[in-house]
Order: sequence, then C-alpha cells, then structure tokens
Amino acid sequence: MGIFQPLLIDRLGITLTEAGMLGGLLAFSSSITQPLYGYLSDRFRSRLFSALAPAVAGIFIALLGAAATYRSALFFAVLGGAGVASFHPQAAVWAAAGMTANRARWMSVFITAGTLGIALSPVFFSTFVELFGHERMLWTAVPGLLLSVALLAHVRPPRGVAHRRQSFDGKALLAVWRPLTILYCGVFFRSAVQVTYAQFLALYLNRERGYPLSVAAWALTLYLTAGAVGGFAGGYLSDRYGARRVILLSFALSIPFMVFFFLSTGWWAILSLALGGLILLFTIPVNVVVAQELAPSQAGTVSALLMGFAWGAAGLLFIPLTGFVAQRTSLHVALFSLLVFPVFGWILAHWLPRDLGRRKEIPCP
Repeated sequence: MGIFQPLLIDRLGITLTEAGMLGGLLAFSSSITQPLYGYLSDRFRSRLFSALAPAVAGIFIALLGAAATYRSALFFAVLGGAGVASFHPQAAVWAAAGMTANRARWMSVFITAGTLGIALSPVFFSTFVELFGHERMLWTAVPGLLLSVALLAHVRPPRGVAHRRQSFDGKALLAVWRPLTILYCGVFFRSAVQVTYAQFLALYLNRERGYPLSVAAWALTLYLTAGAVGGFAGGYLSDRYGARRVILLSFALSIPFMVFFFLSTGWWAILSLALGGLILLFTIPVNVVVAQELAPSQAGTVSALLMGFAWGAAGLLFIPLTGFVAQRTSLHVALFSLLVFPVFGWILAHWLPRDLGRRKEIPCP
C-alpha cells in the first residue's frame, strides 16, 4: 500500500487525509478482523483459510493499484485485506506446530518470509507501473493465484491437528491476561511506527525530500527488508537470551537510529532508518511465540491478536491521524512525532515476567 499512495494521490486527486483513511481501512480489513479468522481456524481447521488467501489478496490488491475512483479503491482495500487476514492466524500456528525447541527461531523464518515479500513489493509494483502502466495492474495477481494452487495441491494440516476442533476458551486467556495485555500494547506501540512509516515513507521521500519515486521505492524496500532481517535475528536472539531482554533492547536501541534519520539527509539517513527498523522488528516472532506459549489451546486466536489486531488497530488509528496531521503541518513533523511510542513500549516492557519465553516444550496446538 505504501507505494500505491503517491500513485493514487496523483491519479485520483485525493488528499493526504483521504490517503490515510484508505491505508487505515486496509489495515482494518487485513488485521483487526484476524481474531475472527483465528477463532474460526481454531474451531474448524480447514486449510482453505490459508490456501485461498493469496489468490484473494493478490486479485483485490492488484485492483486497488488500478482503481479508477476513490470509492472503488476503498472497496478493493476491504476485500484485499480480507485475504491477508484469512491467511495469518492459521499459517502462524501451523508454521511451528509440534516443535519442542527453538520455536521463536522457526517462527522468525515464517514471519521473515512474509516481511520480505512486503519489502519487495514497492520495487515490484513501481517497476511494473513504469513498464506496463496501472491499467495492466491485474497481472500482478498471478503470483498469488499460482501460490494458492500450490497450497491447495500440497499443504495439509500438521500431524495431530487435522481433525481436532476447539471452541473458544476464555478462561485460558484470562489466566494470562496481564502478560498478554503487555505484549499487545507493545505490539501496538511498535506498529504505530512500523505500519505508518511503511504507508507514508515513499510519499515523504518523494514529496518532502525530493527523491524520484523509483528511488523512494528502493528506499522503502531497503527499510522493509531490514525489518525482515530484524525479525529473523530477533527469533535467534530470543531463543538465546530470552524474550523479555530482546523486547527491551529492541525498543531502546531502535530510537537513536530513527531519530538520526530525521536530523540528517542523504543515504546515511536512509541507512540509519533501515537499522532502526531492523532493531525495532526484532520482536515480531518473539511476541507471537510467547503468546502461543502462554495460551497454547488458543494459538490461532492469540496469534491473530498479536499479528493482526494490534497491528491493525495501530494502523487504523495512526495512518489516518498521521495523514491529518501532515496535511496541517508536514509529513516530517507527523512521522517524527511517532517516535514517542518506542519510548512507551520500552517503559511498558519492564513489567513483563523475567522468565518470559523460556518454555522449551510446547504441545502441538
């Protein structure tokens, strides 16, 4: 969506506030609805939740890039986001099902692959538009369609979960409500920065720093790719040093690099932002694995809460709000002000249990 914003603003003539509302709606559809899909996947275990998702997301996000009106863009954002929301809860559970050690490390492989796909999307879509025009954008859905075919042909539920159906167990969640709440708020604070930057960074570099759109797309890809590497590194560090320590270090060490980006110019600024994003995203697999360990019988639901609902709530609130503030000040001011949230996350993380994430044997969900 981040690379679509400058294209849609120019083609549809929408304001920064409207662009923010479009990004917020996509965040709502792709993320805030994930707990519903998590509950349904915990209950029914059908592989269709994850197998059909790439095709649905690919088709409607491609149509979003080719939208002829603002209303049609809103419609395509909702449906494209639904495909994303359907995939993540079930896939996050199956990615590490039955593993008894190094779960954070293996979860980081799964999440890094997805984050890397997001990272490559700005260059992919901007290059496609330059070569073929937005009128042929629907062809970009082909990889999603092929992936759905492959998933339907080859992916089956992990051994031990194929026929087991579970109902929602509120008691299991209430028993660990305090660490889950802290984890949720930490993801919310992290996502206030990560999601909003992913939406507005290309537009900011293009409009306020004078980068050509193609260069802005590469800078956004570098930032997102660094985040993918950070997620992989965070899983390894969590298995070695513990989840709580990694979460604290992630919030604390990311701040100076991201502040330097706003106080400097040139590629040193971009590299500093990338390093900040890398460190900030240490916690993506860590939070998911810890939540699954806290409530293994509700693994799909808690995965959706941490991967989707917190991310989407931050996007739904801060993407439109950032657009609103930027329209009245500047994107520089609006984006810079978001760096207060890693500080909040660092303070909150001190309340996490010291043995968080130390369990090594987790039953197959």
